[in-house]
Amino acid sequence: MSRPTDLVQGTLDLLILKTIALEPSHGWAIAQRIRQVSGDSLNVQQGSLYPALHRLEQQGWIAATWGASENGRRAKYYALTAAGRKQLAKELKEWQRLSAGIGLIVGQV
Repeated sequence: MSRPTDLVQGTLDLLILKTIALEPSHGWAIAQRIRQVSGDSLNVQQGSLYPALHRLEQQGWIAATWGASENGRRAKYYALTAAGRKQLAKELKEWQRLSAGIGLIVGQV
């Protein structure tokens, strides 16, 4: 069964915003954190992650700065902006509404 692109894309945005709300992170660390917290059930590919990060940065929801990663390499670190915190709150509310609705349908006998 295929998934609508906008649902998957919107979900990825929410996952990224929530992940970097905890602490600024570089792309690889964001993907690893999502994978780890989801119990290995969500695996964000670079081909999806980096365009999403770029889009979120263009929208002003995240800001990027260069720094050194854990292995000493240069990496772009992403952090939420004030607008990003507002967007995260909005997306969390929408996710709760959507998941509650889906739960009602799926939970029917």
